[in-house]
Amino acid sequence: MTRARGLWCAGLLLAVGVATCVAAQPAALPLTESQKAHLKSDAFQVITSIRGLPLGVRDSLGALINGQYTDFAEPDTPFRPADPRRRLSLAACAADHHCLVYYERGGPAHTWHVAVFRWTPDATTLEFGGGAPGRLKTIDAVRGAILSGAVKTAPVSW
Repeated sequence: MTRARGLWCAGLLLAVGVATCVAAQPAALPLTESQKAHLKSDAFQVITSIRGLPLGVRDSLGALINGQYTDFAEPDTPFRPADPRRRLSLAACAADHHCLVYYERGGPAHTWHVAVFRWTPDATTLEFGGGAPGRLKTIDAVRGAILSGAVKTAPVSW
């Protein structure tokens, strides 16, 4: 096999692998008016640790990133933006079983993401999520970003 043909084959395999990984990411749907109303009125209780999230949310968050919830660093853990890990920034859950999770992902493209889960003892579903503005300081700021459309639901690498 010639060197050029070998490089072409390697490039094709890489492209197929990337396409497969992107296709495997769950798609969050746009929020319905009912969901927006819930987010506006919900009284969220702040959660300060990844282990403070309901088990179904932790497991779904791990599945979302093709890993485990233990792959997330805690909010007070030292974190370098170049580090290819994820760190929980803010999280909160409401009595109606909605949880907001806002986290940063390090690496060459340091980004922030938000995910809105609906959880019950029987099932947890991702209702909404995407790329978010960086360095939000409060759950109300995260909620505002979601409701204003600042969170982009285009496919992102979670």
